[in-house]
Amino acid sequence: MTVVQQLIERSNRLGADPTTTNYAGGNTSVKGSETDPVTGQPVDLIWVKGSGGDLGTLTEKGLAVLRLDRMRALVDVYPGVEREDEMVAAFDFCLHGKGGAAPSIDTAMHGLVEADHVDHLHPDAGIAIATAADGEALTKEIFGDRVLWVPWRRPGFQLGLDIAAVKAANPQAIGVILGGHGITAWGATSEECERNSLDIIRTAQAYIDSRATPEPFGPLRPGFEPLPEDERRARAAALAPVIRGLASTDRRQVGHFTDSDVVLDFLSREKLAHLAVLGTSCPDHFLRTKVAPLVLDLPATAPLDEVIARLAELHAAYREDYRAYYERHAGPDSPAMRGADPAIVLVPGVGMFSFGANKQTARVAGEFYVNAINVMRGAEAISTYAPIAESEKFRIEYWALEEAKLQRMPKPKPLATRIAFVTGGGSGIGKAIAHRLAAEGACVVVADRDAGSAAAVAAALGSADVAVPVTVDVTDADAVAAAVEAAALAFGGVDLVVNNAGLSISKPLLETTEADWDLQHDVMAKGSFLVARAAAKAMIAQGMGGDVVYISSKNGVFAGPNNVAYGAAKADQAHQVRLLAAELGEHGIKVNGVNPDGVVRGSGIFAGGWGAQRAAVYGVPEEELGKFYAQRTLLKREVLPEHVAAAVFALTGGDLTHTTGLHIPVDAGVAAAFLR
Repeated sequence: MTVVQQLIERSNRLGADPTTTNYAGGNTSVKGSETDPVTGQPVDLIWVKGSGGDLGTLTEKGLAVLRLDRMRALVDVYPGVEREDEMVAAFDFCLHGKGGAAPSIDTAMHGLVEADHVDHLHPDAGIAIATAADGEALTKEIFGDRVLWVPWRRPGFQLGLDIAAVKAANPQAIGVILGGHGITAWGATSEECERNSLDIIRTAQAYIDSRATPEPFGPLRPGFEPLPEDERRARAAALAPVIRGLASTDRRQVGHFTDSDVVLDFLSREKLAHLAVLGTSCPDHFLRTKVAPLVLDLPATAPLDEVIARLAELHAAYREDYRAYYERHAGPDSPAMRGADPAIVLVPGVGMFSFGANKQTARVAGEFYVNAINVMRGAEAISTYAPIAESEKFRIEYWALEEAKLQRMPKPKPLATRIAFVTGGGSGIGKAIAHRLAAEGACVVVADRDAGSAAAVAAALGSADVAVPVTVDVTDADAVAAAVEAAALAFGGVDLVVNNAGLSISKPLLETTEADWDLQHDVMAKGSFLVARAAAKAMIAQGMGGDVVYISSKNGVFAGPNNVAYGAAKADQAHQVRLLAAELGEHGIKVNGVNPDGVVRGSGIFAGGWGAQRAAVYGVPEEELGKFYAQRTLLKREVLPEHVAAAVFALTGGDLTHTTGLHIPVDAGVAAAFLR
């Protein structure tokens, strides 16, 4: 196995445990030799995890590869700590070969240390020692001279020099505790390096466990205990859209909800407010979570309306405090304030709401705050939690290098941060709509009465960070409400609803039964009403506007043969569009419709018997029905589910911001169905 393969496997193992290092945090490296293709001579190289990579999923493409001699020669031109940021650009001149990841700020830490293998990690136990008020003394007590203390310094070239100097002066040492930050370990082999990393982490955790006070976060605070699970999650679903709206004041966010035992215990303790305001310490933590969370100060059983009112007050105060924090530390060259909304909102008895520009970012922010809770617990168990100074947090949060990294991020897709709820999403037109909205950046809730179909479509779209399935009968008001609540718990709320669920039974008037009539009106007319009502409630709570799109039909306008129940239900849907557009406009919610026709291939309705029925009405073979429909249109083109999905995106993708109450025909041109 090559040294690079050893590095990848070690990194993946270390990155698989969130208590060892957080997502996209930490870095690993290996030094070795290869033949220089130019000179044919051996050349010493270092392979180090590049900027923005994740240890748990690291591949060779995520490594930066540098010539070791050139990287170490930078010591001779280092201009000092005041200009150390310049060294990051200098790393580019040390790269070996094409491709590979961009070198990270921690490259010097790995390259300057005289060891073939180096790990830099952010373990909860290690950071607990690093953030303890007497962390240096604890390090000596716990490790003796095997692990040394390095005082807090912002990541960069000078920190690499500091660690290298400690390593050189202490040949017996296996690593260091970095004040306020994490750990760095090394070894002559990959196995030794990994063993030393885990030795530091496990020794620190064992010390914490052996000395821990019974209640490091203080006693339980009466009234702040966790609510019973059903009650807790119902309240979380009710609060999620409200909190998401507050957290999206500066820019729209996606949400994530966590009610793990770790979180609920922290929220129930006397020290919650004191520790929360101190904020996180590890740079990777507070870059994701901001320097401190917003904490609700009401009991778990406080009335919902009081909670909502108090959250609004606390949010306004949080924004003022954040602006004051920015103004206290900003200099003439500081980047502009990026936003004053919280990334973490803590609600005692209920759980934690975390936010980000996409679901993964929101989820990871929550995971990082769980890491921070573990750090605070460990530090308080053996000492006093003492994170790095606020001024140092600002230096990192508004670091020019961090700003440059943000500016390099790709432009968001049109529906990024939008949460879509698609009924009938398990097949046919709904499936095509779900795929299109996800491709355009939306988080998608695939709602269908067929659980297997919904799950299959959601899985095809990606992980739960992209799509989740919900099983729902749209004719059941309670089931619809529960499905919208599931969307709120999954992503924070709902922004874009597509009323697509439907069916059709083709019969002449005298053969149409009451059951035929009721079923079609229940699913399409009543079902659309129930979904729109539940979704509008969430949208209004968010205060960010939204979109409701009805997949109606050409038959809502055109009087086709033998479909009185279906046509009447579709006409009902079509008028709901106009009625709701008039009513919801004051909330910034647009309501529009799409009128398809002749969608045979890929259509769930046609596959369910409607195709055979319509083919019989028109006297054509069922397999020729699509072509038959196409030939009767002005454009002579067959309509596919993807064409309907394109119309939904056109209505919701950001260009038609001033359009509501509109029906778009997607029928290849049926003159008799022209709107007038």
